[in-house]
Amino acid sequence: MKTKLGLAFLMAVSSLSLSGCVLNVGDHEGNRSDSYWEKQQQTNRTNLSKLTIGMARDQVTILMGTADFSEAYVTQADAESPKKEVNVLFYRTQWSKGDGKTTKDECTPVVISDNKLVGWGETAYQKI
Repeated sequence: MKTKLGLAFLMAVSSLSLSGCVLNVGDHEGNRSDSYWEKQQQTNRTNLSKLTIGMARDQVTILMGTADFSEAYVTQADAESPKKEVNVLFYRTQWSKGDGKTTKDECTPVVISDNKLVGWGETAYQKI
């Protein structure tokens, strides 16, 4: 009985700790040319202009493609608000440093809450 109770407690603590922030940082750029990144940035800016508040996450990722970075977390439910899942996808849209690496300051955040697009850009990112 004690073993089962201990195991249940361990699982509960583990699940709470796993609902934190996730950051995916990729080094997938390889030896891409400057013109490739200029085209990619322009494509991302064009696709951002096609986004509509309320779009499903799948629609956003089909339109925008794979994000350069992503973050995700789940808020805990309380008396004032229900639990919600928040995902932030970062797409490269501007050049900042000529080091060949994409950084978050070169990206536009796309904010998805409970699988619906709620905004994009710095203002949307700061309000989550």
